[in-house]
Amino acid sequence: MAEIEALLADLDAESADADRLVADLATDRWATPTPAAGWTVAHQIAHLLWTDERSLLAATDPAGFAGALQEIADSPDPLRFVDAGAERLAVLPPEQLLGRWRDTRARLRAALAAVPPGTRLPWYGPPMSAASMATARIMETWAHGQDLADTFGVARTPTGRLRHVAHIGVRARDFAYAAHGLDAPIAPFHVRLTGPAGDEWTWGPEEAAQRVTGPALDFCLLVTQRRHRADLAVRAEGADADRWLDIAQAFAGPPGTGRARGQFAAQGTA
Repeated sequence: MAEIEALLADLDAESADADRLVADLATDRWATPTPAAGWTVAHQIAHLLWTDERSLLAATDPAGFAGALQEIADSPDPLRFVDAGAERLAVLPPEQLLGRWRDTRARLRAALAAVPPGTRLPWYGPPMSAASMATARIMETWAHGQDLADTFGVARTPTGRLRHVAHIGVRARDFAYAAHGLDAPIAPFHVRLTGPAGDEWTWGPEEAAQRVTGPALDFCLLVTQRRHRADLAVRAEGADADRWLDIAQAFAGPPGTGRARGQFAAQGTA
């Protein structure tokens, strides 16, 4: 229970940070394009709302979630269901869209806190625990919050919550290879990142020949594809580790298009 409560507190904080970027936004600015091609500010919040609603459904009504999965499978273009969800909700009036997101994320928090230990929740990939779902929501909220910050030219202060984002990025290593039709390396990797407070975060055996090092913020920007690798201080030792940094992604689904090299050079990495 302590773990899920700590995760949910971090999710609250991450959601609040993204919320602050749009809370006082004039109605006409919700149509402002963001760095995600084809997505406006409204699309960014709509996507967070849609995913929170799907997460809430998975946590409270597994049978209903199974029905939603079948609807996707039966749709004419099942690969576009995420974008379609954002497009459908983005047309809502901004005050309604923001209010609905606030209500949904509060309901999701309560639902995840009530999930019995050991329960696996259905999802679009493998089933996951409530803790894993909360961690995934932190990662995605942070990433789309970065899109909003970049849209408005806001420099965000990195926090220890980045550890959740980094953890998913590391854990998704093999998925990133599979998304590109590649076999993942058998050998383990060692990842050593420097957190915002100067502490070190590590994954994998210290003696591994394939190594990734750098600032945690830069690694998180890389695995969420919010910055081009060339603009970040993430370094690889070993050919396999180097290849991974070219394809890394912390999110599910097909490979993203990422960001152009130098797109945010004037603003730095955050």
